[in-house]
Amino acid sequence: MKRFAVILVVAGLLLVGYGGFEWYTTAKAQKDSLSNAKSMLHEAHAAEKLTPEQAEEEASSFEPGQGDVVGVLHVPKLDADLPIVEGTDADDLDKGVGHYKGTAYPLQDDQIVLSGHRDTVFRNMGEVKVGDTFVVEMPYGSFTYKVENTKIVDKEDLTVIVPTAPEEVLTVTTCYPFSYVGDAPERFVWTAVPVEKE
Repeated sequence: MKRFAVILVVAGLLLVGYGGFEWYTTAKAQKDSLSNAKSMLHEAHAAEKLTPEQAEEEASSFEPGQGDVVGVLHVPKLDADLPIVEGTDADDLDKGVGHYKGTAYPLQDDQIVLSGHRDTVFRNMGEVKVGDTFVVEMPYGSFTYKVENTKIVDKEDLTVIVPTAPEEVLTVTTCYPFSYVGDAPERFVWTAVPVEKE
């Protein structure tokens, strides 16, 4: 019996150690991605300011590679800056907010889809409500979107990813329920539209 108890304690310590290691590596990857994104944006903004026409031209040819850090998602309600990475594979989502490949970027006049883990980059996202904003910062400009509605869908429901051309729509998703332990059965979806610049 004593031997069994020792085995349980060792197994528990190994699990805690592994969990801690996973948390550390994910946190470090996100921190590195955010640092890279901010450096990239700083360099882009330090250069000559783009005219609206130049920004549209940059946007039209913007096609990053899988896993590339492409920008920053600022969530004013949470005072959070989150790195945006091209792709939504597990490795991409470990680095930050994933941009769903095949969807648009700002100024490309179609649906933009961003996804993140509820227990890492999107922790506390349940506080973001209708009327709040997201700011997507790209090398060619900063774009604000106001949340128009939210909904909860099944995790297999891909109907939230639909072309919206010529309208630009930002769709942000994460696993739901927010406090669920394990593979969550649903997705929480925020739909936001561009805020016109004055």
